[in-house]
This record gives sequence, C-alpha cells and structure tokens, in this order.
Amino acid sequence: MSGSAVFWYVVRRLLAMVVLLVVVSFAVFSLLYVSPGSVIDVLLGTNTRTPQLVATLKHDYHLDEPFLTQYWIWVKDAVQFRFGNSIVSTLPVTDEITGRLPTSLFLGIYAYILTMLIGVGLGILAALRKWTAADRSIVAGSIVALSTPAFVSGVFLLYIFAVELPWFPVFGGGTWFTDRLWHLTLPAIALALVGSAYVLKHTRAAMIGVLDQDYVTFARARGLSGRRVLFTYALRNALIPVVTISGLILAFVITGAVLVEVTFSIPGIGQLLVQSATAKDLPMIQGTAIVVAITIMVSNLLADLAYLAVDPRIRLGGRPA
Repeated sequence: MSGSAVFWYVVRRLLAMVVLLVVVSFAVFSLLYVSPGSVIDVLLGTNTRTPQLVATLKHDYHLDEPFLTQYWIWVKDAVQFRFGNSIVSTLPVTDEITGRLPTSLFLGIYAYILTMLIGVGLGILAALRKWTAADRSIVAGSIVALSTPAFVSGVFLLYIFAVELPWFPVFGGGTWFTDRLWHLTLPAIALALVGSAYVLKHTRAAMIGVLDQDYVTFARARGLSGRRVLFTYALRNALIPVVTISGLILAFVITGAVLVEVTFSIPGIGQLLVQSATAKDLPMIQGTAIVVAITIMVSNLLADLAYLAVDPRIRLGGRPA
C-alpha cells in the first residue's frame, strides 16, 4: 500500500472523527438543558441559593446568551480542555481529569494486552486441538466468562486473591509502575475475561478456516516446520478478523472500566464519572464524557491502522493497494 493512500485514509478518518466529536459535544452540552429543572438548579445542586451565587453562575456559564452562542463559547473552551469548575469540589474539571486519566489509561492498556494475549493464545490452542476435550473445555470456559459481568468477576477475584489469598491489594491504583501493575492486575483480569472470550471465538474460527486452506497444506508438503507454518502462513491471515474487532474490544475495555474502578476503588476516570453522575456534577460529566469519547475514537483509528498493517492488500477508496 502506498504511503499517500494511507495518508489520505487517515485524513478522512480524522475528518470523520471531528464531525462525530461535534455531534457528541453538542449532545453532552445539552445535558444542562434536558435535565429536570432549570439550568441554575442543576448547577447549584444541593448548594444554598443566594442572589450573588446565581448571578455568578449566569456570568460564568453565559446563561444570558442564546443557546447556540453558549454552545459555541463552551466548545472554544473545550477545545483547550477547559470545562469549568466542578460543582462538588469547586476545582477545575481539567485538573480532576488529568489527575485520574493516567490510572485509567494504564488499566485500559493493561486489560487490553491481557485480553489479546489470553484470547489469541487460547483461540490458537483450541483450533489446533479442534473437537478434542481441550477444545471443548476452552470453549465452555469462554462461554462462562462471556456470561459473567466484569464487576461480578471482579468481586469474585477480590474475594479469592485479595481476601482469602492476600496476594493482591484490595483497593487503590498504585503510584509507580510496578506498584501500579500489582494494584491493577485483578481489575485488568476482570476486564479482560469478557473481551478475551470474544477474541477467542474469532481467533478459533479464523484459525480453523485458515488451517484448511491449500497454501497451508502446500507449505506443510514442502517440509516446513510446524512452527513456521503456524506463525508465518496461518496466524497472520487468521489475525485479520481479530484485528478488525480489536478496536471494539478496546472501546469495551474503556467503557467497562467504569464499574470495575468502582468495584476496586480505583481513582480513575470511571470512578470519577460515577461519582459525578451521583452528585449531578454536570460540568464534570461533560468533561469526562468528552475525554472518553475522544479515547474511543482514537482507539478505533489505531485499530484500523493496525488492520492495514496486517493486511496490506486491503483496498482504500476503491483503489488497489
């Protein structure tokens, strides 16, 4: 595939992301107006109403301006990652998000790596042991994992490996790299179980299909080692559908982290979003929702670029690569 084709593909995707982000930002900003009660009531929450406070809120949120003007002013600030102050803590929303985002990103990437390793590894093993007891056991285990919500498996993992067997901490996100790995291992496994079941299913089906292809049979007939046939001829072609769903898996891991962070008391974006929704802290909800939306869009773009790298024969815009 030519570099120019990839460049224009990325440009088109970025333009589409901008349009989608505008739609999402408009919906997020409208939360102030679709919530029950007046905008002032929503912003005040449980705080005491005073004329001075009401006047300050009207000034800070430009409530004396038309709706679209308010949205435009908010968008200009949001582009610079300025979302105002939290209603609950009165701290800048951006400071709260940036303080928690590294922990959530670490958890998401950790869980994603575990998801792909477990799913692809067990999928290959199940395909190589097709219709045997090992294959049936792996498939049955994936069905159980798929049927168990992440927060339920999280509670189970907490009880076994943090209470009965105190190998891992019960709560917290850790401070430095190895400490963070130790703290986030159980939450990452809880997140990875469901996603790895999807990856396992696709990997197994793709590997079974590829192993029956003529070019794999021909490679074996040439006397190539089983390892080379598996990794050079079979696995790369089998990974194409797996890479296709990898963006959805990463999005699932990010959104699923909300309840897992609450279960393990991890100070991340998910816990912040739940706390903000409980307290009706709409400026915080707006900021976290935009950050999560951007993260999901970028992850899907990276997954598509990985798809191009795995299958360079793909056509872009109807033109051959």
